[in-house]
Amino acid sequence: MTDRDGKSAPDPSSGRSGPAQGPLAGVRVLELGQLIAGPVAARLFAEFGAEVVKVEPPPRDGKVGGDPLRKWRKLHPDDPSGTSLWWSVQARNKRSVTIDLRHPEGQQVVRRLAARADILIENFRPGALEQWNLGYETLAADNPGLILVRLSGYGQSGPYRDRPGFGAIAEAMGGMRYVSGFPDRPPVRMNLSIGDSLAALHAVIGALIALHHRRAGGRGQVVDVALYEAVFSMMESTVPEFDRYGIIRERTGTNLTGIVPSNTYPTSDDRHVVIGGNGDSIFRRLMQAIGRADLADDPALADNTGRSRRAAEIDAAISAWTSSRPLDDALRVLAEADVPSGRIFSVADMFDDPQYTQRGMIERRELADGTPLAVPGVVPKLSATPGATRWLGPALGADTEAVLRDAGYADEDIIRLREAGAI
Repeated sequence: MTDRDGKSAPDPSSGRSGPAQGPLAGVRVLELGQLIAGPVAARLFAEFGAEVVKVEPPPRDGKVGGDPLRKWRKLHPDDPSGTSLWWSVQARNKRSVTIDLRHPEGQQVVRRLAARADILIENFRPGALEQWNLGYETLAADNPGLILVRLSGYGQSGPYRDRPGFGAIAEAMGGMRYVSGFPDRPPVRMNLSIGDSLAALHAVIGALIALHHRRAGGRGQVVDVALYEAVFSMMESTVPEFDRYGIIRERTGTNLTGIVPSNTYPTSDDRHVVIGGNGDSIFRRLMQAIGRADLADDPALADNTGRSRRAAEIDAAISAWTSSRPLDDALRVLAEADVPSGRIFSVADMFDDPQYTQRGMIERRELADGTPLAVPGVVPKLSATPGATRWLGPALGADTEAVLRDAGYADEDIIRLREAGAI
């Protein structure tokens, strides 16, 4: 942890102190979001050294309080509070404080914290911050350099602005669901919250652009990220193709429209191999490797335009070859031919794979009670200033008093705020 000047400060979640670490050391991020999109964006900042203070609702009226994600999916079996394993990753390197955003004195605490922050990330419905007297104009009056990152289903403007919007809805509206699955079946979703994660990446990009602008002499600003737009920005050439030719890209199962060959093929041991042979020279090597020199030397298949016209024929030839041998043998032949190919990994495969191991993508950590836990490694890899997991997700409110003291609150003020129900 660092203070405003980038100096070392105690790390209350891990009990360690040390020099500032990571390229974003000295950057202060205040996180007001919950669940997925906002917290993922803040986590990325925390992984590269920013001081991230996560604001969570305190327990009230018999409710446990905290980000609901603390209770989502599989829980830590030995934790009496029932904290989710997901939380350990989602909140790593963050400090947790409890503040009631609906309480007037809680709002004052947030304003004081925001006055010291570089970036504030929130993913409530548009207008919620304003209802809590925490709108951008209010916060910027005390901190003109503040960058306010706002994630919502439809953005801060437009006719859908006030609709509730989750990542699943964004994936549908943004076009991703329409092209996912097989043509004779309903659209499918990934078993992941991909819409939220895409929005989080765009939020981080926007915040870093705004931070660069401020350091070049500009002021703070609002970064407005709509979940559906983050998905829409991934839709490649669908817009100009529809505008020019009226083409609507449809679901095609395992292949990629207009890029041949790029598909998933069965093997003799009831497994599958993914092959990307769509480069011109790669296609020739692939056809030679599978014993189809006739296709390799066919001038009509020398480029992707010609191959696209005969996609079914090419896929049939590849499938006939892969179906005649087990997966490992197919991968060996394709690797020798320098053809991009691979197995379809489950999470169990990742744990045993040497590439994942060598790149540090499965990290071994310990929960607060000493229980070992594997977590995903940090991405991207930086040669000089890499990111790191410094500690796993903290207990609810573990850092409230320390953070408030850093912001100038005396112990008696903290006691009064707690008694008033503001924290």
